[in-house]
Amino acid sequence: MSDCRLYLLTPPALPDLDGFAATFAAALDAGDVACVQLRLKGVSDDEIRRACEVLRPLAQDRGVAFLMNDRPDLAAELGCDGVHVGQEDMSYAAARKIVGPDAIVGVTCHDSRHLAMEAGEAGADYVAFGAFYPTLTKEAKTAAEPDLLHWWAELFTVPCVAIGGITVENAPPLVEAGADFLAVSGGVWNHPEGPAAAVKAFAALLR
Repeated sequence: MSDCRLYLLTPPALPDLDGFAATFAAALDAGDVACVQLRLKGVSDDEIRRACEVLRPLAQDRGVAFLMNDRPDLAAELGCDGVHVGQEDMSYAAARKIVGPDAIVGVTCHDSRHLAMEAGEAGADYVAFGAFYPTLTKEAKTAAEPDLLHWWAELFTVPCVAIGGITVENAPPLVEAGADFLAVSGGVWNHPEGPAAAVKAFAALLR
């Protein structure tokens, strides 16, 4: 039994939010999902708010944590369970101050052991490493190797998230290296048999 769990990222754009909500709910019902990160790019705050209002209850009603990408202010305003911040967004300490002591705060650490240790010591709830594989979702600034996950898992108790181009097919080395969570976007939403089938396949892999 693997301790690794699925961490779902939304597609970067949701032109048909109501249609997506049904797909989203079906994906969450298809297998174990630990958390969802709302990660929309190049949209207005009002669009983020609307997406959060529609999707957040679907996740939280199923016991799935709902995180906001980049925006601690919106995470706090909209009742999210926490926030994920990149190195260019805001410091861990500033994000924590906005969302409060009980919310989840995760930090992007790219392929850097130094950044990860800094985030862990500061109190981050998880550190995210990547990109492990080529990704179409965003332009990856760094490439990471599975031994980074192994090093972290051996030395630290703060959970680590693997991100970047992860699919059911290429995930096993990351699970074996010690990833606590697999952050997946295209590998679920663009799966040839549909998102629910993808979540089901990840659930089978992670069992």
